[in-house]
This record gives sequence, structure tokens and C-alpha cells, in this order.
Amino acid sequence: MARTSAQRTGDAAERQALKHLQRRGKHHFVARNFHAKGGEVDLVTLDGEVLVFTEVRARADSAYGTAEETVGPRKQKRIIQAARAFLAIHPEHAARFCRFDVVALHGRELRWIRDAFRPDATWS
Repeated sequence: MARTSAQRTGDAAERQALKHLQRRGKHHFVARNFHAKGGEVDLVTLDGEVLVFTEVRARADSAYGTAEETVGPRKQKRIIQAARAFLAIHPEHAARFCRFDVVALHGRELRWIRDAFRPDATWS
């Protein structure tokens, strides 16, 4: 099935974000587009010993808000649900410290927000 224009844009944004993370740190690719009931994680990487779940958001303009503003509490909850499912399926990562980052793209500008949000106390 052919990818929609929005899906192709998202794919390109994820490739750009992964390349940026790998250039800027010790990020090693683990998974991409991990789907679970109720949520999805765009990128999963290892930053040293830290397992990083990254949401990638792209916006052509900010007329209706910036890309990072679209990662509100509801979206965060869905990402956290997917992260829990990822850890359940991949117990080799279960003991790692986890971090949630956001990579926001505005046209050609890329912003990497490390530790963009944290799960509540029920995470563990």
C-alpha cells in the first residue's frame, strides 16, 4: 500500500531525527515505530546505558502551535504506554534508566528536547 504524503513526511522526519541523535551523542539505534495497544514510540535508542524513547514531531509552520507543543499530556500518556509494552517485550532493557525525549522539526530547524517529560510515580 502506498504511503500518504503525511506518512512520507513523518518517515523523513524520523530519519533526520535519528541521524541527528547519532551525530550528537552516543545514541545507538534499537527500534523504530514500535506499536503497542494504545500508543507508539517513534524511535528507541540507547544513549550510553540509558534507554531513550523519542517522539518526533514535524510542522511546516507554527500557525497552530509548535511541533513540541503537540506532545501534550494525552500524547505523553500514549508514548509511556508504548514504552511499558516495549519493556515488557524486551526484558533485556527492563533494568535500564529510561528517558523521554522529543525531536521537533520546524521546516529546516531541528530542536532536540532531552528529558522532555517524565512518567508519573506509577511508571515503575
